[in-house]
Amino acid sequence: MDIDKVFKALADPTRRRLLDQLHRESGQTLSALCEHMYMTRQGVTQHLQLLEEANLVAVVWQGREKLHYLNPVPLHEIYERWIGKFERNRLGALRGLKRKLEGDDDDKA
Repeated sequence: MDIDKVFKALADPTRRRLLDQLHRESGQTLSALCEHMYMTRQGVTQHLQLLEEANLVAVVWQGREKLHYLNPVPLHEIYERWIGKFERNRLGALRGLKRKLEGDDDDKA
């Protein structure tokens, strides 16, 4: 995975919007994706191409239709490498504090 391509793809709000659309409903055609965008079909195609190059979107041909699917694996890898390891201890401490403040109700259930 080329992490720089993933970060570059995520840097653009239009591409993030396309990813949000595919998260809501994966397997959309270009026409379906264009319905929610305020740009030309060619513009959407160029953004999708960058998302494909970053491996954030996978394409499956179904007859004459090209379906676009969200590939969450690169996002998960970014989370694991850049977010998860930095937040793990803090989130564990917050979970422990929450349990103490709530009187360990989770253990009694």
